[in-house]
Amino acid sequence: MAAMEFHPELTALGQKAKQAARTLMHAGTQQKNDALLRLSTALKEQEEAILAANALDVARAEASGLKKSFINRLRLTPALLEEICESVRDVVKLPDPVGEGTFWTRPNGLRIQKTRVPLGVVAMIYEARPNVTVDAAVLCLKSGNACILRGSREAAESNAVLVRVIARAVAESGLPSDSVQLMTLTDRSYVQQLVRMNAYIDVIIPRGGAGLIQNVVANATVPVIETGTGVCHAFVHRDADPAKALTVVYNAKTQKPAVCNALETLLVERSVAASFLPQIGGMLKAGGVEIRGCPETRTILPEAREAREEDWRTEHNDLILNIRVVAGLDEALDHIYTYSTKHSEVILTEDYSAAQRFLTEVDAAAVYVNASTRFTDGGRFGFGAEIGISTQKLHARGPMALPELTTVKYMVYGSGQIVGSS
Repeated sequence: MAAMEFHPELTALGQKAKQAARTLMHAGTQQKNDALLRLSTALKEQEEAILAANALDVARAEASGLKKSFINRLRLTPALLEEICESVRDVVKLPDPVGEGTFWTRPNGLRIQKTRVPLGVVAMIYEARPNVTVDAAVLCLKSGNACILRGSREAAESNAVLVRVIARAVAESGLPSDSVQLMTLTDRSYVQQLVRMNAYIDVIIPRGGAGLIQNVVANATVPVIETGTGVCHAFVHRDADPAKALTVVYNAKTQKPAVCNALETLLVERSVAASFLPQIGGMLKAGGVEIRGCPETRTILPEAREAREEDWRTEHNDLILNIRVVAGLDEALDHIYTYSTKHSEVILTEDYSAAQRFLTEVDAAAVYVNASTRFTDGGRFGFGAEIGISTQKLHARGPMALPELTTVKYMVYGSGQIVGSS
């Protein structure tokens, strides 16, 4: 098979990133933190330019008739920009994982050190969330990685300004400006090239909808850390505290419905369905949520639409919630096993044994008792930010931050030891 030819821009990006990674891998913590602090200041100073560029992206998205939920993910505001700056400062405060390790001595005198080192060059492919541009750059820089960013065409103006600000702050700290680069080729065919650039890229991280992620996983020859779609479930057990359950379910669905950790399916134990469903149904209706229910749900909530098979498998990313009445914990676990994308699942209960069984038996990156799935987030877990939420099991799972952007290396100190004959 003939070797794939890459677009000249991609080759240049790869070469520059590879060279920058050589410097970043041994950059000191103080210098990396200085770059991040300069970035936080620069983002604030360039707020007007950033918001103006973002307004162009939003206007084009609205003119193209894109969904409101998509536009909400695209939009930046002064308050959101301040949150982004704060997340940069939070990452500065976190320990640098590079160089962490353990040390031991073998009986033959060999001294072995297992230490954390950067992955190298990380390519991030993501959709219309400009905050991801900053999150990815910041986490890669702090963990000593160069990164190539490929955002969606809908966020092109925002990302271009953000990467210019990032590159300038990085250069002012004495690190290579090519540590963070933006791929400007917007045609999706070039993504097929990017994910096969093994000579330049060490890992690909796709973040977005199911179509994007599946396309990258299916076509990449570069190793992929798969961030997953979130068909997240909440199960209301017969021993749930109704007030807690109502609050958690409503928050998990409505606080930010277009994100991967939002609730998509509510399971309610049959013995409490008649009392619980009218209450949550009223709250959801007032919040503008469309309910799609099983036959028992529709008997109790006549306004609910019929839930079809594809609904149970769908990440709606919208004010839509599936509801199903189940016999008990066993049936809830069966449903989650069948339809979960292994992202985030929650049980609402005051029964300790039911909670422990749910925690033990549910196979997901994050499993909750009496708390909203919206907490599955790097910032809310105390990681400062996240580069994605992995639903796979190798090499990372759950919110990925600094440690997940490193690997290990063994450093072995000898004094002339050799291996004898067996």
